[in-house]
Amino acid sequence: MLQSKAKIRLAKPERDAMRRAGQFNAQLMDYIREFVKPGVTTGELDERVHEYTVSRGHRPAPLHYPGEKGPYPRSCCTSINEVICHGIPNDYVLQEGDIVNVDVTSVVDGWHGDSSETFLIGEVSDEARAVTQCAFDCLWLAIRAITPNCPVATIGHAIRAEAEGRGFSVVREFVGHGLGRDFHQEPTIPHYPTRQSRRDRLAPGTCFTIEPMINVGVRQGVTDKQDGWTVRTRDGKLSAQFEHTIMMTEEGPEVLTPTKNGPQEGHQF
Repeated sequence: MLQSKAKIRLAKPERDAMRRAGQFNAQLMDYIREFVKPGVTTGELDERVHEYTVSRGHRPAPLHYPGEKGPYPRSCCTSINEVICHGIPNDYVLQEGDIVNVDVTSVVDGWHGDSSETFLIGEVSDEARAVTQCAFDCLWLAIRAITPNCPVATIGHAIRAEAEGRGFSVVREFVGHGLGRDFHQEPTIPHYPTRQSRRDRLAPGTCFTIEPMINVGVRQGVTDKQDGWTVRTRDGKLSAQFEHTIMMTEEGPEVLTPTKNGPQEGHQF
């Protein structure tokens, strides 16, 4: 979904606006989590996300977002089991053993907040629990690794070492991104080190997402030819993801989308 190439370092009033957007997005995540359970359709989750957002005067950023095969048709993404990202909510009924990533992005007074969580539906396999734990741990290891003006590659080094050390793979086709008045802007945040990410720096005032997508099997994905959005693992094995919006300050990284009721740093699934 990366489109804009604007690079923005925010002043204090703009930083506060991003904090408000992140805070609302976290509240939305806490609201929807109680409905992510067996017997609920992903379409129902989407309807609740939409209603909660617009009834409070805000806008769900994914709805009508431009894509190569047309605008995205829903207000959130629900990526189940082997779906890496951009899963479109529909009439699928969540069932015991599934894992599902719910990705929500809100526009609050023109500013974006963006986060996602992978939920375990009832009793899941050891493999499902392990890949979910790995994605969560990778997110927090990356957050704790970065410092003001450090290379973006610090994120990729932390994530790749942890994921591959556990026998999993890191998705490369989809990355984190800058965030502000635009949904997707510079800097690009790959979850593995690249030549460009070694050059780019996380200066104070930069807002961005870290959102590692971790696969049980091969790292490559395949985009659904019909809907043009849903990306599944090439080998059909499980994928998990967690995401926070981060603002780099002069003192270090500030997480803008912390939830009150969701898994906190160090959580064991």
